[in-house]
Amino acid sequence: MDLAREHGISTQAVRNYEQAGVIPAAHRTPSGYRRYSARHARALRAYLALIPAHGHATSGEIMRAVNAGDLDTALRVIDSSHAQLLRDRETLDAVESAIGILTAPPATDRPARPLTVGALAHRLGVTAATLRKWERAGILEPARDRATHFRLYGPDDVRDADLAHLLRRGGYPLEQIATVLRRVRDADGPGALAGSVAGWRARLAARGHAMLVAAARLADYLHPQDDEPPADAATTTGPAQPTA
Repeated sequence: MDLAREHGISTQAVRNYEQAGVIPAAHRTPSGYRRYSARHARALRAYLALIPAHGHATSGEIMRAVNAGDLDTALRVIDSSHAQLLRDRETLDAVESAIGILTAPPATDRPARPLTVGALAHRLGVTAATLRKWERAGILEPARDRATHFRLYGPDDVRDADLAHLLRRGGYPLEQIATVLRRVRDADGPGALAGSVAGWRARLAARGHAMLVAAARLADYLHPQDDEPPADAATTTGPAQPTA
């Protein structure tokens, strides 16, 4: 049918979307055949545009809320997705700042021996309680002395603490700093991390563009154009199963 053909999907996929509530329920002929109208076409275009912008789960939540007449919930979900994109951009900015530090020559005052929590706190000008808070947030992962169980911060831990301190002064929240440090640890050195940044930024830009397209498609669904074919200009497809 035309509704499926436009997007290169199967008629069963359209029926599945209807069953999932992401497009409105189809009209039925007396013999049980589904009839899809221009409204269904707009809904399908909106849903398929939302997916690259917000993901499958969030897109389904948005469309089900819209189809239920709960526009406020749909807009809240969209707002949350936009806020997540902004947080991702801020995290990327922090990662780029981190790369600058990691690729700089090592600090000459970096200690050769592990530091205690008190010594590291003194070095940074923070409290020991702050370092323990960073540890709980996943920013620092110090080793423990086998005999005393005291925290011991090696050269990499001191580097991470210096980085976290700088990002904290830049206003980044602990959650974002922890994300940055995880990426630093998981990457095969700062060079590999730097190489991934361009791709990461491109993916964020693509998501932002997809959000613009999705907003336009959703607006078309909510506010159809005056020159759109009437809703009764429907296409017909056979029933998936006998109707009750």
